[in-house]
Amino acid sequence: QVQLVESGGGLVQAGDSLRLSCAASGRTFSRYGMGWFRQAPGKEREFVAAINWSGGITAYADSVKARFTISRDNAKNTVYLQMNSLKPEDTAVYYCAADLNASNIRVRRLVYEYDYWGQGTQVTVSS
Repeated sequence: QVQLVESGGGLVQAGDSLRLSCAASGRTFSRYGMGWFRQAPGKEREFVAAINWSGGITAYADSVKARFTISRDNAKNTVYLQMNSLKPEDTAVYYCAADLNASNIRVRRLVYEYDYWGQGTQVTVSS
């Protein structure tokens, strides 16, 4: 069993920054692929960013590329999402997810490829 707890969401203005954190339980966190997804009201959950075991491979949705950065600290069992230049269309509940069958040579982008999910943290960006 893996537990994921997100934090760091909030209400900000367009152009501001936020850093989300996701703390994970489990002794083998360093072998989990990790991802961030988001879901806006009335929309499906969508991929935002992913990172491999060692942090050397990352992937981003086109809509957040160059604005968001995913990183991880395996010593702290934590994955981060630094979000800069936020836009109103970034408003959503943000979820972190763990892929327990990850390979260190790739990252995954699909919801069904992840095994465990956090409860989500709300990010609201006002114009």
